[in-house]
Amino acid sequence: MLISEVRSGQWTLALDGRTLLEHRPDRPFATAIRREKTYEANRGTVKEHVTEVERVALTEISRNGNAVTLSANGHSLSVDVAEQPGGALLTFAGEDGWAYEFRLPAIGNEAVFGGGEQYRKTNLKGETVVNFVSEHIKATTILEKALLPRFLYREKPHGAIGSYAPMPVFQTDRGRLFLFDTSADGKSTFGDDCYTFTFDACPRSLTLLFGDSFDTLCGFLADRIKNRQYLPDWCFDGMILGIQGGTQTILEKAFAMLDAGAKIAGVWSQDWSGENRTVMGKQVWWNWEVDEKLYPDLSGAIQKLNTRGVRFLAYINPYLVRDSRLYNECREKGYLITHADGSVYHIKSTTFDAGMLDLTNPDAVRYTKDVLIKRNMLDLGVSGWMADFGEYLPVDCVLHDGDPKTLHNQWPVIWARINREAVEEYGRDDVMFFMRSGYLGIQTYAPVLWNGDQHTDTTKDYGMPCVMPASFSLGFSGAPMVHCDIGGFFSFLKLKRKPELFIRWMELCAFSLMMRSHESIRPWANAQFDAEEVKPYTVKLTGLHAALKPYIVHCAELAKRGLPAMRPDFYEAMDYGQSHDMYSYYLGEDLFVCPVIERKAKTRKVCLPQGEWIGFWSGKPYAGNAEYTVPAPLGQPPVFYKKNSAYADLFRRAADETK
Repeated sequence: MLISEVRSGQWTLALDGRTLLEHRPDRPFATAIRREKTYEANRGTVKEHVTEVERVALTEISRNGNAVTLSANGHSLSVDVAEQPGGALLTFAGEDGWAYEFRLPAIGNEAVFGGGEQYRKTNLKGETVVNFVSEHIKATTILEKALLPRFLYREKPHGAIGSYAPMPVFQTDRGRLFLFDTSADGKSTFGDDCYTFTFDACPRSLTLLFGDSFDTLCGFLADRIKNRQYLPDWCFDGMILGIQGGTQTILEKAFAMLDAGAKIAGVWSQDWSGENRTVMGKQVWWNWEVDEKLYPDLSGAIQKLNTRGVRFLAYINPYLVRDSRLYNECREKGYLITHADGSVYHIKSTTFDAGMLDLTNPDAVRYTKDVLIKRNMLDLGVSGWMADFGEYLPVDCVLHDGDPKTLHNQWPVIWARINREAVEEYGRDDVMFFMRSGYLGIQTYAPVLWNGDQHTDTTKDYGMPCVMPASFSLGFSGAPMVHCDIGGFFSFLKLKRKPELFIRWMELCAFSLMMRSHESIRPWANAQFDAEEVKPYTVKLTGLHAALKPYIVHCAELAKRGLPAMRPDFYEAMDYGQSHDMYSYYLGEDLFVCPVIERKAKTRKVCLPQGEWIGFWSGKPYAGNAEYTVPAPLGQPPVFYKKNSAYADLFRRAADETK
């Protein structure tokens, strides 16, 4: 039962004896703040400069039925309280032009998770999480890795790393869930004494819930933000090969891998619209129509791939490279965002400029769906694509409709919605797309996310390991279906992947929802799936992934209910104190995966969660809640399954077929 009690200037909100909220004059629940803010943007990375002008703690309280009003010095905040299954919904009415800070009680030794995609840490206690969609990668870290000896590079802390997909939603291992419904820029700080949440504008609402398991909390979240993530059946039939270079190249490479015995679900060619060479490497010519010189008769090539069970995937983003044919067409039609003087607002990506499609312009949206997606991709026979970017909307641009400051965080969701509407209007149920950027509601439109651009190395800040905490935090935030670029993306000078790293990354993704490789920004400098040392492992691990299809489909079905496909080691115990390895994970309910993230490792230390386990490769029994050092040869990462799993026979067969 929910009890909202106001007495002697204090307000307590509790559910079945558990405190959701406390307000006292000396520790007010809400504070109104007037501040001045400027933004400094560079290639999607944004620095904020904030000056606080006035702070008004809303210490006084009055009540009228279910509504509570907090006020002070002529300023007020109205809070309507409604009971929800598992907790309460607080609906706010505040003043325009003011920021608001909210205080919630901390619990001793409580761990906090979520906040959208967080790459460096799973437990956010003691950290500040920024609620502003931004570029994850910084050029300075790439240069440091490229120029410094490996032993001199210092991995970056949590606070130095941005997020493509922040979200103001959090869960704790004491069974609490906090969900702010807001698009506003802000930050959340998780101190030992209290948790504070600050936003540039008054949130629409705050949901406070209690649950007895993470499954329960994730289910609550899926009920409140509709989850429509999915993967078509063909995605589970092997690996999607990242291949560029033209029609002949993709056919030769794909068929060679099929002939070698690899299980190939698709070919993803991001340069289908053309190649753009820059000082960074090989990028895409952002003009969303087939480059006929590079990809002659692409529709015919797609048909040839389809006859052998291989799909074709492309690439698109909401920008058009300056002076391309489609850029000039959209500029003339007024479909691009502008400066106040009406000139096109150009976005800088590495060394080139691009115009951004104005996704608030109905005519531009219709053009994007009907011409760029339906005619230029789906009519070709494309079965999927990377719907890239979404995080670069400048806060000082002019839009057809709306304020870019309030739309910045929602921009990737708008971009996802347009892609989803185009697919549904076209009427094909075998098409999917994947996105890196997101915010609240991204799970309603994007079929599956990916972890964005990792470095081609094993550092824990930007390399292969960071995809695990990033996936965990997205799962806790309501986006349960995630995958990553096998091999990473960013490469520069000596920052490049060797065969070992590519194989280890394939091992991780063989035990995930979807396998998809990336050639990287410098394909010629990085090991690929068909390199002599790598190819046998590509055959083996794609076969393993395909053999696991019934179980992976089961994990995807659970994800449709909001339950994360990848879960940290403490997920079932719901106790962060039971966490021993941030870089191991449950895949679904029955597999426990321990990817090898150290160079030249021959063994791996494993800390198994409670229960009875069977070694995936060895068939040996292992007791849970114990530590082991196990062999980790290439192609056989340490993996375990529950002794009583309904999929035990499947796991045994898959291991036997691919040893």
